[in-house]
Amino acid sequence: MANLDNHGIELAPSRGAGYDNDDFEKQHIVEDQEEKNLSRSLKQRHIQMIALAGAIGTGLFLSLGSALQTGGPLGALLGYALIGAVVCSVQFALGETSALFPVTGSFVRHAEFLFDPALGFAVGWNVVYGAYLSVPAEISAALVLIQFWTEKYAALWITIFIVLTFLVGIIFIGVYGEIEFWLAILKIMLIVGIILMGLIIDLGGVPGQGRIGFRYWNHPGPFSQYLEIPGAWGRFLGFWAVMNNAVYSFSGIESLSVAAAETQNPRQNIPRACKRVFARVTLFYILAVLIVGMIVSSTDDDLNNYSGNASQSPFVLAATRAGIKAVPSIINAVVLTSAWSAGNQSMLAGTRILYGLALKGQAPRFLLLTTRWGIPWVCVIAQTLVACLAYMSLSNNALTVFYWFLDLTASAVLISWSAIAWNHIRLHQALKRQGIVREELPWHHWWTPYTSWFALVSCIIFLLTGGFTVFIKGNWDKATFISAYLDIPLVLTAYFGWKFLKKTRILSLDDVPLRAALDEIVSKPEEEVPKARGWRRLNILWG
Repeated sequence: MANLDNHGIELAPSRGAGYDNDDFEKQHIVEDQEEKNLSRSLKQRHIQMIALAGAIGTGLFLSLGSALQTGGPLGALLGYALIGAVVCSVQFALGETSALFPVTGSFVRHAEFLFDPALGFAVGWNVVYGAYLSVPAEISAALVLIQFWTEKYAALWITIFIVLTFLVGIIFIGVYGEIEFWLAILKIMLIVGIILMGLIIDLGGVPGQGRIGFRYWNHPGPFSQYLEIPGAWGRFLGFWAVMNNAVYSFSGIESLSVAAAETQNPRQNIPRACKRVFARVTLFYILAVLIVGMIVSSTDDDLNNYSGNASQSPFVLAATRAGIKAVPSIINAVVLTSAWSAGNQSMLAGTRILYGLALKGQAPRFLLLTTRWGIPWVCVIAQTLVACLAYMSLSNNALTVFYWFLDLTASAVLISWSAIAWNHIRLHQALKRQGIVREELPWHHWWTPYTSWFALVSCIIFLLTGGFTVFIKGNWDKATFISAYLDIPLVLTAYFGWKFLKKTRILSLDDVPLRAALDEIVSKPEEEVPKARGWRRLNILWG
């Protein structure tokens, strides 16, 4: 007879003290609860474009000017390129692990299978906290973008965005996928457009303006002197500051597989998305950074505009000087959809990871209640209520407090990436211990055991140096120190607190349920995803 709780929800076995590996081997990797109550409605094109939408955000459109000013054209380019390499490593690690364990909650649940349930608890609640605060933050950002056109009816605009975000979160998951698909198309069209525009401006294609070429790489030079620190050290610190900031431009790419249990053929589609999305995102970022460094000087005073809307974009700056008047409104409109998209994705990440925590007894069981369409409606309502914090943006003092809370999760991205890399490292250590060749994995590459170590070490270094500016003489800032480092002890406290409370233990590599996962692939085979044929092979976005 099934073991039910007071809500009539079937209880999944928890892994704590007294855990017997033989009992766990009999359990499904993908829980029956997920199979029965969630709907596999996200298609290949949805999952790939959701990943694109998550990674291409307001940072690409609005923050490149700050990167250019901080590191110079070459410093910014190298910073984004190196972070791109880290993101590639994280993406491949996530793809390999998710193909073997396609569960709701992604890397949060992977930590339980591969290392320690306490790690899943700590990282999971850290992601949930960040995702819950990200929704009102994105709504507040959307309000700033709307104020580019009008400052009237602020409360009404906030209400509209809260309602829209709730509707996207509560309706059939396929509707969410379709909305994010088209929002991602808009972003890509804008990126391609502004890159082409920047290239035309640089090559002298605008009447009345000469060719710019690489003029600004020669003067003021390829690197900036960070904080006016002289010599090579100042130039290196500028490059390093760009790299730390670039991390947050790529944030969101780790949420690609949080809805694995709602994805069609996840063992095939999630790895494909990880592989393809990285290349496209990196290409867009690298080209955008390169073009910005060619058309705007790193010492341009107009880069000091921190309005939060399209007027601070270096592309807008270049277009305005070239007499292209429509660009500011177009960029602002697409960035507005980007803010809404980011809020939608935070809603998805927060609700699905919270659902995954509840599935393993690390959150209240009533959070497992779902609609007939497979939506965890209690999780959605809870996150919508938190989204009402966006009304704090109507008061300057309240907004300051709100962003202080948001700053507490500034390093959460690096913690999540570190967890993904560590999960993957443990996966390969367990393969070696149990004598299983990596060719048995549904998706694998020979280099990933090495690139995951590269990603883990890099993320730890970035995490520890995220607030390095406060240690420079005369540059101490309490808010920067808190945002850079407070999340680290919070996650450690959550980890050791849950470990002490539940008496969890670190899994022996012999106990990692690899064979159970591989057997489940055989017992529950996926339909073969057909290869693109004819004109569809020309589709470079999601084909």
